[in-house]
Amino acid sequence: MTGSKKKIVIVGAGFGGLAAAKQLAKSDVEITLVDKRNYHLFQPLLYQVATADLSPADVAWPIRGIFSDQKNVRVALTEVQSIDRENRRVIGDTASFDYDHLIIATGAKHSYFGNDHWEEHAPGLKRIVDATEIRKRVLMAFERAEVAAAEDEQRRELTFVIVGAGPTGVEMAGAIAELAKRSLAADFRQIDPTSTRVVLVEGGPRVLATMPEELSAKAKKSLEALGVEVLLDTMVTDVTEEGVETSSGFIASGTKIWGAGVMVQNMANWLGVETDRAGRVQVEPDLTVPGHPEISVIGDAAHIPWKDGTVPGIAPAAKQAGGYVGKRLAQIVAGGAPSSEPFRYRHQGDLATIGRNAAVIDFGWAKLSGPIAWWLWGLAHVYFLIGVRRPLFVMLSWFWSYLTFQKGARLITGLRPLFRADRPDGAVRENPKKNAA
Repeated sequence: MTGSKKKIVIVGAGFGGLAAAKQLAKSDVEITLVDKRNYHLFQPLLYQVATADLSPADVAWPIRGIFSDQKNVRVALTEVQSIDRENRRVIGDTASFDYDHLIIATGAKHSYFGNDHWEEHAPGLKRIVDATEIRKRVLMAFERAEVAAAEDEQRRELTFVIVGAGPTGVEMAGAIAELAKRSLAADFRQIDPTSTRVVLVEGGPRVLATMPEELSAKAKKSLEALGVEVLLDTMVTDVTEEGVETSSGFIASGTKIWGAGVMVQNMANWLGVETDRAGRVQVEPDLTVPGHPEISVIGDAAHIPWKDGTVPGIAPAAKQAGGYVGKRLAQIVAGGAPSSEPFRYRHQGDLATIGRNAAVIDFGWAKLSGPIAWWLWGLAHVYFLIGVRRPLFVMLSWFWSYLTFQKGARLITGLRPLFRADRPDGAVRENPKKNAA
């Protein structure tokens, strides 16, 4: 790389950031791809890490490996602290980078709507560390139930509450129900995992609210067929160590999972512009920041009008935006005028899986459910995975799990104490099966 080339800094190695960098592969530019982690994460399959279907390495890929053959890309592992817009400089915690053009593709985190203290008891699912923490909590719940001294404590440990019935909540509820009622059914002696209670709490009138009502109804029916309790029009008012307080009453639960909202951090401070309630930047039609044509914002961090709302925060949308901005910048650095065409999002469909052989897909022109939708969902997700070996490995892992009902990543690491700190003893409950005999 030479100092005479235009400098493009991309903040965030998600789908949008990667798409922009790849679009600029043939441009005579210096690209610095900045991320606080050294891997690209395939978030749509993160729930399968959380429920022990896949290991973290199956859904993440080293950024440097992705760009090892693209010589105009430099990868920088650092966390952005601020952006000096006047001097066109990105300031990180370990290094700073000058830019001629800046692309911000930082993604979003889970939102607790002003109740951030709930996160301690109900983690969300946006990062690998979230998935491994949830996996630990889910698997430990069964272990604690196995040695619980009291029946009510056992019931509490075997009760799982998922807040939010969007795709993440629906997929988590179905996966935990299958884990308990199928994969773990014969693994314990003191407890019956099939008695596990999985509760999905949703403040709105239906699950998967962005999908057509008929598919939403089918998804709810599939969840209930797995034994999931679906509580609609139910607001969460508090989350504690003991359980979840809702408008319908208190649910005693040892494991709570949050999937009810997202927010974007730092945009207002970094860019000095107004953001919407979720922290997203309201960008121009060409995805640039108002008053700063040298800065583009894409993916979850951008508020882009679409139909009666905004472009959804999903992988295909981020990839399209990244490709659009990358192409536009390629035209600019080549000395030409960028296309006057505004960004137009092309929706490719909504997909959600509920469990084995159960999924719903809305392509707009076609609505599918059941086994066919489930296989299409799997193929669509494998198609988006980075690399060559990884998709094949994930497909084989899924196929093995499908045939055997076995989970491939049921390891508990970073243990918390087996009993809660307020428990006065560690007595093991007598085996009820032995007593009955």
